[in-house]
Formats: sequence, C-alpha cells, structure tokens
Amino acid sequence: MSANWTVVSLSDIVNFKTGRLDSNAAEEGGIYPFFTCSPTTLAINSYAFDDEAILLAGNNANGLFAVKYFKGKFNAYQRTYVITPIDKRRVSVQWLYFRIKHVTAELQQMSVGTATKFLTKKILDAYEVSLPSYDEQERIADILWSLQDKLNLNTQTNQTLEAIAQAIFKSWFVDFEPVKAKMAALEAGGTAEEAERAAMCAISGKDEAALTQLQTEQPDAYAELAQTAALFPSAMQDSELGEIPKGWMVSDLKSCATEIRRGISPKYTEDEGIQVVNQKCIRNHSVDFSQTRLNDPTKKKVNGREIVLGDVLVNSTGVGTLGRLAPVRYLSEPAVVDSHVTVVRANTDQISKSFLAGLMFVNEAYIESSGAGSTGQTELRKEVIEEIRFAKPNLSLSNVYESIAHPISSQIAELEQQKLTLSVVRDSLLPKLLSGELTLPPAEKTVSEADSV
Repeated sequence: MSANWTVVSLSDIVNFKTGRLDSNAAEEGGIYPFFTCSPTTLAINSYAFDDEAILLAGNNANGLFAVKYFKGKFNAYQRTYVITPIDKRRVSVQWLYFRIKHVTAELQQMSVGTATKFLTKKILDAYEVSLPSYDEQERIADILWSLQDKLNLNTQTNQTLEAIAQAIFKSWFVDFEPVKAKMAALEAGGTAEEAERAAMCAISGKDEAALTQLQTEQPDAYAELAQTAALFPSAMQDSELGEIPKGWMVSDLKSCATEIRRGISPKYTEDEGIQVVNQKCIRNHSVDFSQTRLNDPTKKKVNGREIVLGDVLVNSTGVGTLGRLAPVRYLSEPAVVDSHVTVVRANTDQISKSFLAGLMFVNEAYIESSGAGSTGQTELRKEVIEEIRFAKPNLSLSNVYESIAHPISSQIAELEQQKLTLSVVRDSLLPKLLSGELTLPPAEKTVSEADSV
C-alpha cells in the first residue's frame, strides 16, 4: 500500500441508506434486487433517490451479493443498501463501486443467517478499506471503467448482432414473410416478376425505390438478392403445423440432427486435461470457457465426445437453469460437456448449423418449460428436443441463411474472445490497483496549469 493511503472504516467515508420499495410493488421492467423507477413511482414515493450511488443487495438466498453503480433517479428494493459518499470531494463513487465489488466474496463470508444470508449495517460500517487520494481514486476508476465500458460495448454489440440473425430467421422460417409478400402481390393482380420484387423487398427491408437504386448501383448484389427470393415459393399449403410454404415439409429435429446427447460424468483434475463445459458456462446465448473445469482423460475417456463448432448446448437440469442454450461459436482448445448439458448437432445434409441455432432460439421458451421431475431434480428429457417439429425449407435456402448468419456468428465469437481477454486484464489489474500494489503516476499538468504555478 502506498504511503499516502489511509485505512478507514466504511462508516467514516460513506452513508448507508436503504430502499423503501417493496419487491411485490416493483413495476414491470425492474430487475431484482434493484429497481429503477418510472415517473409514476417517483411521483408517489418520497423515498426515490436522485444521486450517484452504489447499490448493494443486502440479502441473498445464495449468499452472493450483487453490486451496481447507478446515477440519476432511481429507487431500490427495501433490503438494498444505497451507498453514497459523506464527502464527494474525498471519495469517488466510481472508484467505490470497484472497491466494494472486489470484496463481495469476503463480505459473503461475514454475512449472517442460514437459508438467506444478510449483510447487516453493523458489518458494513466496521469494514475497513485502504483509501488513496481522491485524484488517485479517479485515475484508478478511469482505467477500470475503460475496460468495463469496452466489455459492455462488446456485450451490447453481440446482443444486436444476435437479434439481427434471429430477426432474419423468424422472418423467413417462422412468419414466412417473403412467401406472403409474393402471395399478396399476386392476389393484387401483379405479375410473377412483381411478386419476385415484393419478396426481394421483404427480404432486404428496402422499398421499391431503394431496390431500383440497388439494381443500378450494385447489380451483383441485386442479382444475389433475386436468387434468394426465387428460393421462396409463392403459395402456402396446409400441414399439421398450420399453413406452411408450398413444397416445404414438416420435420422433427431428430430427423435433422446427427447427435442429441448428454455429456460425460467427468473425473476432474487440477492438472492437464480436457475442458468440461458445465451449466454455469452457458449464459446469455454464449459459452464462457473461463468457467470450465478439466477432465482427467486417463480416468474418463472422451474420444468422440468432443463438441464442434456449430453445436448447440442446452442446460438440462434444474429449475431456473434448464433450457438455457448457446451455440458453440469458437473453440480455443478441445472441449466436452458434462452430463447436465445436452449437445445438439445439425445434420448438414438436412439443415445448416445456423438454421439449427435459429430453430433452437425460437423454441427456447418451450424447452425451458418442458422439464420433468420434482423441483430440485428437474430434468430435460432427450425426447423434448428430438420431437421439436418445424417447417423445413429446401437445403439451398437453409444454406443461404447460413451464408448470412455465419459471418454474424463469427463476429460475435471474435467479440466474445475479446471480452475474455479484457476480463483477464481487468481481473489481474483490479486487486493490484485497489490494494496500492500497483501505483499510478500523477496526472501530467497541462500547459495552462504549468503556466499558473
């Protein structure tokens, strides 16, 4: 710790207030354990806050205490601490966020209670931290927030990219919009050529004027769009699923997959081994390989059980976890999954890998609701996935979707790997910066500041 740092109790530098919003009264859109307020709530609730603060969940059934930085008008659940500096000239709120977040595991050990863990104000008041100067707090916060902002940006970009791929899948293979556009044009007395143009508009999102401009300025792109539109029929047919495009067939996932299976029961080791993906690794439609453990291949063989790019992994045990899924977008090294995860692999003679991912996303809510067994032992039966039925297009159209969705998936994979690297950098810097082991030089003076000295 630097010589100019001081050791203080939290009660010496911050105020602890608590929220007053009952969890049952939280308006839609609130995220437990924190709730932001609508104008209506602000008007009727005198306990609404308008400040820069740290929100710390004061109780949790799992003993894990969430921390959030917030600035602006908000309210908080009644067991959430709203932490603000006593003197904003002495304590940077953004520095404080990282300082508290860094010690949540330690606070967890100090919490009281059995089924539900509590952080009392007495515990927090007495907790000691090393306090650098305000300027150094700001410099530390700038470094850590720049990394956090990049992580957040990557996450938001990936969410947007994934939404684009899913919107295209839904438009083509669920709502059948290009087919319906052709039918509407023909029913209005249009020609076959006009029907094709209507489908091209539906596929590209362009109006007629923009489509004509594309034809003039980018004839190759126009021709490619026309080829895609031609793959959609111009009529619908009845099926057990309702109306589907003419010529498409109703299929089940079992007929279009080469594998639908659970993973291994691993023999874990701390030494060299093969990565094992578990349920904690699968969140937000991505696979976090930093959460894997290692299987000892001398005790548990994994030959032929490795996952491959394009597989879709599905959490298959436990309420709240069951049904979460993610496509495998990158592999830095060989990996398998454990017995609580199901691997689904596309038969690319029937459907493309990206089509499989889109189909699984569409059915995610259904899968989540299809667990069987008691609350603590809920399991996803293999048959639930095998029996998913859908309108299967011709393989050419499935492959066209692949040509659009795969580059999107590759870009998501690149950003996911960047996030992993950034997280490692942040997590290695954070304890050194917050403990004073790594000190920062004073900020350089500007020309005007130097002249004034």
